[in-house]
Amino acid sequence: MSAVHTPPPTHPDTEPTPATTPRRDAEQTRAAILRAARHLLARHAQADITLKAVAERAGVSPPLILKYFGNKDALFARVMSFDQDADALLDAPLDGLGRHMVRHLLTGQTERGADPVLRIVFAPFQGDRGDIMRANFRTQVSDRLAGRLPGPDPGLRAELAVATLLGLGVMYGIARGTHLREATIDDIVDRYAPTVQALLTP
Repeated sequence: MSAVHTPPPTHPDTEPTPATTPRRDAEQTRAAILRAARHLLARHAQADITLKAVAERAGVSPPLILKYFGNKDALFARVMSFDQDADALLDAPLDGLGRHMVRHLLTGQTERGADPVLRIVFAPFQGDRGDIMRANFRTQVSDRLAGRLPGPDPGLRAELAVATLLGLGVMYGIARGTHLREATIDDIVDRYAPTVQALLTP
């Protein structure tokens, strides 16, 4: 009787796999969920927003929101927080922080369609949600920046620097100033950053 020939096992790395749609990585998925939640929160009371509505807008399943954020309250606490956004905005040495802040704001507009720090512009004037966002913005952005500034009046200078930055963000990303949008980011940074930096290191 002749021996039955058994082909050698295929190495797992070389086994063919069915074609699949590319999947978003965890960071992209979290960002999509947060964008969806921010969009809905700007238009509806938090109590009226369901995880299903957030999931549908983000293009994910509701269980995935629970996986990344735990529950609805935790998701909207993150939406109203500026802590991680400030990490990126202030991530530069003090002597180059003005340039970094301006460039970061502009690239957020051009590459991601929005900069999360600009959410403060749309904070409601009335109600707990607006109060929470304003308090978070002060402590997580302005006060944190002030804590890095040497010299007199660090709190005032920090708030003026942030106000200067927000003004640029509004004109560039919301009012969409024609001349600003036609200029290169490098040109705007060269012209605008010294104004911000002068408040940081007078």
